[in-house]
Amino acid sequence: MAANDADSLGEETVSQYVKALKKIFVIEDMPAWCPNLRSKSVIRTSDTRYFTDPSIAVAALGVGPGDLMNDLNTFGYLFEAMAIRDLRCYAEALDGTVYHYHDASGLECDAIVHLRNGSYGLIEIKLGGARLVEEGAKTLESLSGKIDSTRMKSPSFRMVVVANGDYAYRRKDDGILVCPISSLRP
Repeated sequence: MAANDADSLGEETVSQYVKALKKIFVIEDMPAWCPNLRSKSVIRTSDTRYFTDPSIAVAALGVGPGDLMNDLNTFGYLFEAMAIRDLRCYAEALDGTVYHYHDASGLECDAIVHLRNGSYGLIEIKLGGARLVEEGAKTLESLSGKIDSTRMKSPSFRMVVVANGDYAYRRKDDGILVCPISSLRP
């Protein structure tokens, strides 16, 4: 914020703004997931913050569909926020929680849906296209390989959520699901 404004805000002021935005349900935090790992990777435990509805960000930016199509990086972030919002709704209907994963080696997983019975699924969120789906699948493979399955269950599913498509399918080589966001239901 300091780079864009001559006046700086104090830490306490920012904290109060964040608290107020949470109170009126504009933003919410997603906690970090801390699984049992085979490696001694340091897991980052700070929350990730999302708009409760990504349309708030679109309105604040003052952009429209054409602007987003010309800036796929920004569109990707907004799509991820929308997918997280949907996953949270579906997980809550199943008495579950959505987490994120990030370790010191740089490995990140967009969402982990964890149910009370210990079952969980690993989810990467990508706009789509073969290259991005493959990138998401590699992330899911890497994280799956780090989980100590002698101390906790293996993931019930691994999935790449994409923006569009006519149907969901399971990849033959690794069993990873590729699902258009429109196919998700609780």
